[in-house]
Amino acid sequence: MVFQRQLQNLALLVITAGSLVSTANAQIPMSELMAPGEYPSLAPMIERTAPAVVNIAVKGSREVRSNPLLDDPVFRRFFGNPENRPQSRKFNSAGSGVIIDAERGYILTNHHVIEDADEISITLLDNRSFTAEVVGSDAGTDVALIKVDAKELSALPLGNSDALRVGDFVVAIGNPFGLSHTVTSGIVSAKGRSSINRDGYEDFIQTDASINPGNSGGALVNLRGELVGINSAILSRTGGNIGIGFAIPVAMVQTIMDQLLEFGSVKRGLLGVNILSITPDIAKDYGLKETSGALVTSVSPGSAAEKAGIEIEDVITSVNGRDVTDAGQLRAAIGVLRAGDNVRIGLVRNGKRRNFQATLGTMDLPQEEVVANLGEEFDGAEFASNDTVTQNGRPGVLTTSVEANSPAYLRGLRSGDVIIAVNNRRVENLQDFQAIVAASRSIILRVQRGSRGTLVRMR
Repeated sequence: MVFQRQLQNLALLVITAGSLVSTANAQIPMSELMAPGEYPSLAPMIERTAPAVVNIAVKGSREVRSNPLLDDPVFRRFFGNPENRPQSRKFNSAGSGVIIDAERGYILTNHHVIEDADEISITLLDNRSFTAEVVGSDAGTDVALIKVDAKELSALPLGNSDALRVGDFVVAIGNPFGLSHTVTSGIVSAKGRSSINRDGYEDFIQTDASINPGNSGGALVNLRGELVGINSAILSRTGGNIGIGFAIPVAMVQTIMDQLLEFGSVKRGLLGVNILSITPDIAKDYGLKETSGALVTSVSPGSAAEKAGIEIEDVITSVNGRDVTDAGQLRAAIGVLRAGDNVRIGLVRNGKRRNFQATLGTMDLPQEEVVANLGEEFDGAEFASNDTVTQNGRPGVLTTSVEANSPAYLRGLRSGDVIIAVNNRRVENLQDFQAIVAASRSIILRVQRGSRGTLVRMR
């Protein structure tokens, strides 16, 4: 009797959910969830969508340092400066992918799933396997597009991630811990999450549908069987699911996918501002009614922002009509747009709302300006003259890339750092930087990292 009552309660719960929850355009008919004479089930929807989700196996190689101790200057001096040359190490990894074009064989996944891959193979639900090639990949949004030459594929229709609401039911399909085509369910826990990866462009859907290692690149679908997100990350202290997972909204994925198809990479637009999220203290100081938006702290000379009339102390509140709640959302909104795109910027200036039109510039850096031979402490890092101004209104030297576990990385330098001084002497370009480093026995860098400054001891 107790067991029967529990089943009745479960049926009532699902029926209630099915009658109330709506997705992109319409309520879910109960026929989608329950066959005649059966208890409510997501099985009919899963049976339609699961064939479009694939398992991805990757073989590749990465360069690693043989011994991190050899990067320590004291250790090197004591043992006679032994060499610590990078070594190639092979790896195998697994992830998931989603077929979005059955005719042409296009599959979406995460950049980190196929990064450094020498060989990519995909396995379908019917156990057919194919070799895939990379069409394009973008580290900033963690989106990659691969392609297989195969027939009789199933693709997922794209849903409307903008229409998702907190509390909507979603289902995650993927390959967690190598367990192929695992299905988990939950709800949308939050939207617009950012600051998970400092260097990324983020506008995550947060969900409590179980996401674990191997789910990366898999599908997050609504109850209509439409793709609303690409599962990408988890927040966990143990490496396993604790109910906090993140998916890239399909609206963001589409803009990146279009560029990957056209160019093989992403040509990002540049607004040309440095920004801070609005805190209660900032809102109080500037007389703002809401703690929402991004405060403009500097505007790059000749940038799209300057040409549009945007000024310091403006608070940007929307891009193309979509609300911007903090600096991370503004960065993500601009970061998925192309150079040359026209954007509508809504902002608050002196307590009044105003609108501006801006044409985004380019983020391309002059490759011929990359510096080398600064000393072994800088091994693994590359630099270029900064094409924007730092928060203090001065140009500097941009750290364009830093290899993981390289000498530069282990000393604290990070990709995206803007070097504004060396040994307390201002640097405004590569020539200044190189000259001071070459003439100095000890080196302390003053670095602008995001909205904060820090000192990095290099030598």
